[in-house]
Amino acid sequence: MSRPTSDDVELILKLYELRRDPEMRRARAYMLSEFSATSWEEVRPHYLTGDDLDRHFRMATSYWEMVAAFVNRDLLNEELFFDTHGEDIVVWRKIEPLVKEARKQIRPTWLWNLERLARRHLAWREQTYTTADQVIQAGSKPPSTKRRAK
Repeated sequence: MSRPTSDDVELILKLYELRRDPEMRRARAYMLSEFSATSWEEVRPHYLTGDDLDRHFRMATSYWEMVAAFVNRDLLNEELFFDTHGEDIVVWRKIEPLVKEARKQIRPTWLWNLERLARRHLAWREQTYTTADQVIQAGSKPPSTKRRAK
């Protein structure tokens, strides 16, 4: 993985600013704490109606789909994103049960970027958490490298 650039940092901060928008905050809060649909049939009657469920659902999912596209297309450093985010996984886990049926009615690639990103993010966590735990247990000091005797 390439080293993050200042452009990556700038984009992360811009994405954070977008998340601070009052309507986006409401949408995110809804998805994280109120959204409880487990099938597309529960969401479908609301989809594209403009009601609260529809607005919040579409705003949050389209935001994370957009961010995922940036990461998937290497416009944002993946490892930096994974180090600084986790909400993408939470949103994906909440909507994953309904995506297959929704794709039949919306389009086959609906939230495809988010799905791919979330799967890689989860795999990255599995790979890095063991190392992170070891570093934390060692007092957050990186492993020492022994110098060879001359």
